[in-house]
Amino acid sequence: MNELGNWISQGTQKPFYVRKEFDVKKEIVKAAAYVCGLGQFIFHLNGQKVADHELDPGWTNYDKKIQYVKFDITDLVHTGKNVLGAEVGNGWFIKEDEHYTFSFPAFMPPNPNPYKPFGNELVFAVKLILNYVDGTAETLFADETFKVKEHPVTMSNVYGSETYCAELNQKGWNRIDFDDSEWKNAVVVTEQDAPKGELIEQFQPAIKVICSYSAKYVHTVSGRDIYDLGQNVSGMLKLSYRGKKGDVIYIYPAEKLNEAGNVDQVAKNWVTVGNCITCIVGEDDTWQDYRMRFTYFAGRYFAVEKSSESAEIKDIIGESISSAWKTDGTFHCDDTRYVQIYDLVEKAVEANMVSIHTDCPTIERFAWQEPNHLMAPSIMYMKDGRKLWEKFFMDMRIDQLTEEDYFMDLKGNKYFPGAGLIPSQAPCYIHNVLPVPGMGSFFDIIPWGSSGILGVKWHYLFYGDKKVIADNYEMGKRYLEHLKTKQNEDGFINHGLGDWGNPDNQLARENVETAFLYADAITLAEFAEILGKEEDEAGFLQFAEGVKENYNRRLLVQNESGKWCYRSFEHKEKIVMTQACEALPLYWGMVPEEKIEDVIDSFRQTLIEKQSFASGEVGLPYIIQTASRYGMNALICSFITRPEHPSYYAFVKNGLTTLGEYWEENPRSHCHDMMGHIIEWYYNGIAGIKPLKPGFKKVLIKPYLPESMNEMSCKYDSVNGKIIVSMRRDDGKIRLDVKADERIDVEIDKTFIA
Repeated sequence: MNELGNWISQGTQKPFYVRKEFDVKKEIVKAAAYVCGLGQFIFHLNGQKVADHELDPGWTNYDKKIQYVKFDITDLVHTGKNVLGAEVGNGWFIKEDEHYTFSFPAFMPPNPNPYKPFGNELVFAVKLILNYVDGTAETLFADETFKVKEHPVTMSNVYGSETYCAELNQKGWNRIDFDDSEWKNAVVVTEQDAPKGELIEQFQPAIKVICSYSAKYVHTVSGRDIYDLGQNVSGMLKLSYRGKKGDVIYIYPAEKLNEAGNVDQVAKNWVTVGNCITCIVGEDDTWQDYRMRFTYFAGRYFAVEKSSESAEIKDIIGESISSAWKTDGTFHCDDTRYVQIYDLVEKAVEANMVSIHTDCPTIERFAWQEPNHLMAPSIMYMKDGRKLWEKFFMDMRIDQLTEEDYFMDLKGNKYFPGAGLIPSQAPCYIHNVLPVPGMGSFFDIIPWGSSGILGVKWHYLFYGDKKVIADNYEMGKRYLEHLKTKQNEDGFINHGLGDWGNPDNQLARENVETAFLYADAITLAEFAEILGKEEDEAGFLQFAEGVKENYNRRLLVQNESGKWCYRSFEHKEKIVMTQACEALPLYWGMVPEEKIEDVIDSFRQTLIEKQSFASGEVGLPYIIQTASRYGMNALICSFITRPEHPSYYAFVKNGLTTLGEYWEENPRSHCHDMMGHIIEWYYNGIAGIKPLKPGFKKVLIKPYLPESMNEMSCKYDSVNGKIIVSMRRDDGKIRLDVKADERIDVEIDKTFIA
């Protein structure tokens, strides 16, 4: 028996209902339910769904941690007969592969470490605590007296396909007066077959519906009716349908349409995301309602096919879902291009926050870790990321490898990646641990694993809680020790992906990845100082200094114009400068003081020569922030508003409503937030809100008003109070207004608005 009592089951891998009637003989003063259903569950009490959650519980490594959800049900329980119920579906606990499911592309080696189910059957557990007015209490656990029944969702696929057979719907199943005599008794799962992970309470924000979009009919093509939500989302599909019993309606979601106007489920000639939502009519000529239960669709468009002319469909609604439903920041200005770019990124962030931070809602739905530091400030200015990031850090801690952890190689031998490694995905459900020839490792990548250090740094800066450092300090230390084993004979890290997504394919692995080695070391030194670990601090600083000395000795050279610059190590025949190669050492303070001005000039040269951001996701935040720091805001403005790629505004011009994956038309994914770093600059560059102390207890306001703007207003609701910055251009003069909570110490620098 676990903390919630028994796990019970229908004994299958298919979704099921569960219900239990119980009597309350005394007056209730407080009641709570602790509930878990794996992979996903919906909890009901006395005829209604409890709370506004979707897709409980959060995705985790179920062999290590399992989240349950606590519900306050005081107002829902009454004296007399009551009934609790739940709907349980697959999720990642037992992945269903019907229709689309992710597989690695053909250019990668065959994966000898495929997905493995976390159990043999879907399971449910509940602990109901009733506290009575007389001071007594009663506890109810799940057991074999609970009743179970197959669910009308006969297939639920974590990637967004679902099959709903209305004939199996149990009308009124969650009400007291329902006849469950044909239902079976639940099976109590044996201890041997029970889920392995430690049960903990779900602490990150629940996934909720944040907006609803009504789909509009567009046209009919190739026998398909095409509908448009007008916005690319991650969402729960809701609709009504009717026909003759047995009629089937097939709904295909997609992010885009092809040239013929049909839905296009092909991701950049890379893979077909062939999701299908299937509704089977259960009763003749009667309108029936369907809403997704255990998975979510991703996209903007739907193609509807019908097996019979008698089938009809109406009221198609996409309910956008997200864990990032609390907004901490807003930005407005009179240049609509900036507003459109902001909305593009914000909608992509919302669509990728579903208890984990997915890389995309369509193709992979994996928890790649790199945006959890690269995108952290951009997201934390916009959204309340405090508990979400604590969840991400927990996932990293429990998936960090030990000496004993191994996988299989292509020859069937054990492969030990190494103690301390923080996998590039956490939780990781499909382990791709072997390096890809010619591409590097997709499992052990320093800008990904560094979220366990640099993501913690951002969390502390934004929320000011030292506990996050204490909780993750040992993870960071172990990770740095792992990284030391990966330094090559030149003292560099170079086994990862470099500046991933660089449009010129200038990955500069040695430059980029070794800069993160230095960043990790000096950040751990900061943590050690905060925690009072002087010996650790000295060791980190000594190591960092050695990395920096070697980095400068091997990479810092004079270019053709005699200016000091950082050459890309991978080009031996000539000096090649990239924006990331110059920005990273400037940002992290690696440049010798007497050479800083030269490197700034070299960095500026790389920007001017390209007249755009020639960068992937790894270098981009450092390029933007370094350009802003050294007075190149006008260049940033011109780059992000270019009508052609690489440019943020080019996505808007191309009709996207969320940020694309790469700088290109028709990117592989139309909903990636991984390059949305420009939002950080909206807040700390344009509005100029720069934290000088953790938790924004002290801030510097150093704003910049682009020439194309005459009005700008920005609000950030920090943990220590609101900060509001507004600017207005009147008669060629800029008027600045700053308001902040009295708990916040504000300094104002008007240099850039004079």
